[in-house]
Parts: sequence; C-alpha cells; structure tokens
Amino acid sequence: MEVSVMLGKTLTKIEGGVGSKEMLFCCTDGTKYRMFHSQDCCESVDVEDICGDLEDLIGSPILQAEESTSNENPEGVKPEYQGSFTWTFYKFATDKGYVTIRWYGESNGYYSEDVSIEAA
Repeated sequence: MEVSVMLGKTLTKIEGGVGSKEMLFCCTDGTKYRMFHSQDCCESVDVEDICGDLEDLIGSPILQAEESTSNENPEGVKPEYQGSFTWTFYKFATDKGYVTIRWYGESNGYYSEDVSIEAA
C-alpha cells in the first residue's frame, strides 16, 4: 500500500522510533498502519533517523505523506562498509510541522531492502 493512504488521517499515536524494525501509526477513525520490512535472510532494515518531532503528527490531519528512495548516501553519512543498500524516506506534514523518517536497508545484494506499509 502507498503511504499516501494516510493523507487526511488524524493520528492519535505513533509507536517505534530510531533503531526500530517497524513503526505503527494509529488513527482517530480506528485504522492502523504498520510500516516495516519483511525479514528474509541476509538483510537488515530499520529506522536510521527521524528529522522533526513525531508529536507534530499527532492530533492534526496529515497534509503530506510521500515516499522516496535513494541508493546514494545522504550528505555526511559514511558507513564503514556497504554492500547493497537503499535509503527510504517518508515525509509527513501537518499544520504543526514536518517530519522525515529515514529508513536504511542493507543486504548482500540478493535480498530486498524495501519498506512496506500495510493496514494493521
């Protein structure tokens, strides 16, 4: 499912954060969305960074919900070793502020590094 499904939703709670393997977004209408990676074998995918305050996403409708990916390191990020890797960025906004959740996935090149979203 696309992250845009969260547009117009009002969040009541967000579980997970930096270092997490999944995040849960709970909405006022009772819907919940799980952001995660289906672990296979030789890959690792987790939340690397959150820019902004997740509390800015609580209690106001989501006005922006976008995903982008990159196979280049963000400025200033220089891991010791990298095989195959993917950065996934989720950009959210409400009238209270903006938040970017940055996921980092790495593998030996034979496994997925993608982040998924599903109804929970």
